[in-house]
Amino acid sequence: MIRPPRQVEIVEVGPRDGLQNEPGVLPLAVKREFIERIVGAGARRIEVASFVNPKRVPQMADADELVRSLPRHQGVRYIGLVLNRRGFDRALAAGCDEIGMVVVASDTFNLRNQGATTAQSIAAWLEMASAAKAAGIRAQVTISASFGCPYEGEVAAEKVVAIARECAAGDPVEIAIADSIGAGVPAQVTDLVGRLREALPGMKLRCHFHNTRNTGLANAYAAVEAGVETLDASVGGIGGCPFAPAATGNIPTEDLLYMLSRMGVATGMDLARTIGTAHWLEQRSGRKVPGLLTKAGTFPAAKETT
Repeated sequence: MIRPPRQVEIVEVGPRDGLQNEPGVLPLAVKREFIERIVGAGARRIEVASFVNPKRVPQMADADELVRSLPRHQGVRYIGLVLNRRGFDRALAAGCDEIGMVVVASDTFNLRNQGATTAQSIAAWLEMASAAKAAGIRAQVTISASFGCPYEGEVAAEKVVAIARECAAGDPVEIAIADSIGAGVPAQVTDLVGRLREALPGMKLRCHFHNTRNTGLANAYAAVEAGVETLDASVGGIGGCPFAPAATGNIPTEDLLYMLSRMGVATGMDLARTIGTAHWLEQRSGRKVPGLLTKAGTFPAAKETT
């Protein structure tokens, strides 16, 4: 039996996976303040930008300038998402502390998202993993659509494990499994995490869930119970994938923090300040966020910190 961790690391993905699916483009200064607020709330790994074609994802057009402008804090790592060697070189030059690559578990989705087959993205990951090691930068990989593809339907757990085995050859600091369209349920999470632990003993696992069908937090709970020590989340629950039909936001960071805190699981993040950041984001974007803690508050009630 895997003993559930008593501490879970939160990777805040709001500045990248959150903002990339918003209808408007926030000014660079607002993005920088967003990241600073997240740091102030206790996040220590933050996905700050994706280094992709700005014509395809205009919300990330200022990625290079943004990362260069960010103040550095001891113990805080800024993560840049990359999909190819050009993106990797940009992230490295901008000063990212860590790079994350995405490999999609279905060819159709991978072609739409990255213009390459799954096998080609695995090859690109292995090349970048080697380059990252040579440059002394941390590198990790996410297997997207691990629980279902919007174009091909069900994705077999065996396929995800096979992709993970190939990606593991690049010696990533961790492998993440992502439910990019919010199709998964807790039993699938338990099963897939178990299979990956058996196939890749010692590999650090991370989970990334979307709340499209309202199963995101339940899946996060299942991941923690299965022993996963790192979860992605987005302040306010904003985000989604521009290339996946009807893919709504990530699990809200503040909702996840509330659940974990009530379970006695430490995260190192301040719930009140995170809720305050979600409310600040609503003001700056002019839109309500999907998260529920911004509406209901904590229990017992606590004063929000801005």
